[in-house]
Amino acid sequence: MNARGVMASFPNRWPGCSSRRRLSRLLAAGTMLFMAQAMDGPAGAAELSPGIAQLYTSVSIYPPTAKSMTVCYGFVCRRREGLDFTSTDRAALTRILAAGRSSAAAERRAVQKAVVWFDRRMGPILGTSKRVARADFRAGDYKHNFDCWDTTRNVTSLLPVLQDWRLFKFHTVGNPHYRGNTLVLQTPHNTAVLVERATHVEWVVDMWPRGYAQLPDVMTVDQWVKED
Repeated sequence: MNARGVMASFPNRWPGCSSRRRLSRLLAAGTMLFMAQAMDGPAGAAELSPGIAQLYTSVSIYPPTAKSMTVCYGFVCRRREGLDFTSTDRAALTRILAAGRSSAAAERRAVQKAVVWFDRRMGPILGTSKRVARADFRAGDYKHNFDCWDTTRNVTSLLPVLQDWRLFKFHTVGNPHYRGNTLVLQTPHNTAVLVERATHVEWVVDMWPRGYAQLPDVMTVDQWVKED
């Protein structure tokens, strides 16, 4: 996606489900910082689009690699924990994605299960096994919850790992998307995205509206932007 497409996904202000944040850097500056982090940070960092790289530069964390990722929680990545993928983790995710090799729809269902695997994997470590659906400041328990910025970063981090492991047959990782229209009382929200190779249709993978270990929402971006 070019710079114009990225800006269509994210407006000049970055409101989220629990806070409003300005776009902290121009895309070019964000990309330069990302490249510097990738050079200095863990080996194996994949080349990411500016739209995805901004997720990491905006909170000063490294992007994911084939071996590890930073898990955000506590709202807007206030808290963070490293996830180093073990051989057991990779075997489990490979089995989950193998069940989706028959079609694009099956692969999306497998991705849903991979996100549940992630939720269960990190829940006991972070305390997010207590998390609730649609958590924001009103939940009153930021230490054990994800807001939509956290879920967007976490799912967007997991997807490139699966892609790097060549577990996707029908999809690639897309730029995260934003919605929010105060004129119709639609609350601000963000999500991770997959792009279907054959049709170029964008599909959201959104775990924020669901509680602990529940399947994340998967629907087209066109449908998602109309939801509340």
